[in-house]
Amino acid sequence: MYKKIVYKIRNEVSLNTRQLPFLCTQGELNYQIARKRHFDKLPVISDYEQNLIDTLRSEGVAMTSLQALSIPSTEVMLQAANNLRPKIPQSISQNKNEFVVHATPQQILEHKEIFLWGLEQRLINIIENYIGLPVAYHGAYFRRDNINPVQIKSRLWHIDPEDRKVLKVVIYLNDVDENSGPFEYIPLSWNSEIISALKYTHGYVQDKTMEKLISPSHFKSCTGIAGTVILAATGGIFHRGKIPVSSDRYSVFFDYTSRKPIVHHSYGASFLSDEQLQLLAKNLTPKQRECVFWKEHFW
Repeated sequence: MYKKIVYKIRNEVSLNTRQLPFLCTQGELNYQIARKRHFDKLPVISDYEQNLIDTLRSEGVAMTSLQALSIPSTEVMLQAANNLRPKIPQSISQNKNEFVVHATPQQILEHKEIFLWGLEQRLINIIENYIGLPVAYHGAYFRRDNINPVQIKSRLWHIDPEDRKVLKVVIYLNDVDENSGPFEYIPLSWNSEIISALKYTHGYVQDKTMEKLISPSHFKSCTGIAGTVILAATGGIFHRGKIPVSSDRYSVFFDYTSRKPIVHHSYGASFLSDEQLQLLAKNLTPKQRECVFWKEHFW
């Protein structure tokens, strides 16, 4: 309990003070030095993987497929995901504002192949090259986004504030069109103008506010068939989940930052207990364990 209180206070202080000119300058300097020192340690990746990173850096989002990524454990991960899918209810409460249902920690343990896919070395290599620093893995979130007109939280425009570079890898488990709640974003080229106009630091932005600054014609929806993969630089672009109106969306989100995020991730893989994480990490390599247990060295 004490740690959670400390983390909460620290997060608030980080969000509020990182905007001060001196702290921003010093923090940015330290960050650039760390990236420069790590540059020669970055893993080798293919030309295709480098193209994904180049698109991420210019657009903020890169789309691919499970087939194109060719991650070794994809088949067993998909089998586990398809087995889990019918076990996710449409609702777990009577709350009319409930718009998403997540797999429980116990369900993630029972379908561990999903969590473990996010630690495949080929995938971590791509992410490390994008972030430019050692990777912290914050877990896998199996979610069912429901047909529900409510527009709150992640259905509003926002930038993830936890680190300078936050990367989410999203896998669609069913076909997603404009009416099925696609991941939606505003290209990176609009960022400076929007942030300046809103004096944005963190939090959610209503549609009516955003549409005063930018035409909805510039909003981009990531549609695709089951197996579509989205690499989204959510720490640098405005994004949201569009409201599903024709069918629920099933997806898995894998979250990553550096191991020294601006805001300590109290959500991440911490929805799993230490004991549960140890069970999942039983057969991991030392490098994979470092991605999972990065918090042990945070302080």
